[in-house]
Amino acid sequence: MSLTLLFAAGPGTAQDYRAPLTEALCAEGLDARIVTEAAPETVDYIIYAPASPLQDFTPYTGAKAVLSLWAGVERIVANPTLTQPLARMVDPSLTRGMVEYVCGHVLRHHLGMDAHILARPGDWSPVEPPLAPERRVGVMGLGALGRACAEALQVFGFAVCGWSARPKQIAGIACHHGPDGLAGFLQGTEILVTLLPHTPATESILNAGTLALLPRGACLINPGRGALIDDDALLAALDSGQIGHATLDVFRTEPLPVGHPFWHHPRVTVTPHIAATTRAASAARVLAQNIARVEAGLPLLHQVARARGY
Repeated sequence: MSLTLLFAAGPGTAQDYRAPLTEALCAEGLDARIVTEAAPETVDYIIYAPASPLQDFTPYTGAKAVLSLWAGVERIVANPTLTQPLARMVDPSLTRGMVEYVCGHVLRHHLGMDAHILARPGDWSPVEPPLAPERRVGVMGLGALGRACAEALQVFGFAVCGWSARPKQIAGIACHHGPDGLAGFLQGTEILVTLLPHTPATESILNAGTLALLPRGACLINPGRGALIDDDALLAALDSGQIGHATLDVFRTEPLPVGHPFWHHPRVTVTPHIAATTRAASAARVLAQNIARVEAGLPLLHQVARARGY
């Protein structure tokens, strides 16, 4: 029996996925048709991104799962009409992209590269940077992306520590957890990478109080979620020198408004949400594998726990 996959991910996205997803479904031995419109009762799976106009899941009574194309699910998880199981995207290419972005900017700040890139002719002030084992890098959030970044940074020899809401164990990495472990994690962290999901518990987790716990002049890299940061508190910490530089890839409002102070602050780097994108070729394989699992009676991979929000 042929499966019906409703591709509800915003204008044009289905066209990018049609060929790789068709190939991936065939590789899994699945007979399926990919549609952008269908009678709700005929839909077996919904492939979804928040750009989709689909907001009411009530009519899709036969849908076995909603498969998100995004790693973050904060814009769908609280939808009261969503009763179907929800899976977030965990894609090797997305993970690799995040690792490369994080490692690149950690090394940039570790080596003080901006001073040389922006130097004027005649500027000759050699400063010997510390070696990686002398630099403590903290990763906030130790899920699939955070763990991959922490382990990659460890390969460079950095003194890596991590923080998560719940206890985690990663070989060679000092793992802190919960509210009681946050202060100890932040103190001494010279380069902070934030990869937490956005939940009520993580809203503005980086605020005036927590930013003050970092060593003076610490650098912040946020490719996670814009709402993790209190914007006004960060700007004040940058102005005072408490934070030496902030590299920001995600924001509360996207695209970041032209008049936002982050665009104009000399110690802020803005990148346009490019740290980790979902690539159709690899994501299609993830989607097809998950559908095949459900059809075989196996548990859905990367299923979202609604109570936690991720």
